[in-house]
Amino acid sequence: MHPILAQAQPGNSYMPFFILAFAVIFYFFMIRPQQKKQKDAKKFIEELKKGDYVVTIGGAHGYIGEMEGDTFILEVEKGGRIRFNKSAISAEATKAAAKK
Repeated sequence: MHPILAQAQPGNSYMPFFILAFAVIFYFFMIRPQQKKQKDAKKFIEELKKGDYVVTIGGAHGYIGEMEGDTFILEVEKGGRIRFNKSAISAEATKAAAKK
C-alpha cells in the first residue's frame, strides 16, 4: 500500500496530532510575529511629535513640521513642505534617524 494512503486510513491516531502541531508552529512563526510588528508600528506612529525625523514609505526623508489628526506636514530640504497621511510613515524611520 502507498504510504500516503496508509496515513489516510481511519485507524491512524497520529494525524490529529500532526495537524495540531502544524497549527501551533504556523501561529508562532507566522501570525504572532506579524501581529507584534503591526502593534509596534501603530505605537511608533502614535508617539510621533513635531521635530521628529521620519522616512515615508515612498522614501521621502524629513522632519515633522505640523501634525493635524491623521495627517502631518513633512519639512524637507530647502524649505519644502509636503502633507502626508500618518500611515505613510515607515516604522523603519528610527533606523534612518540613527544613521544620520
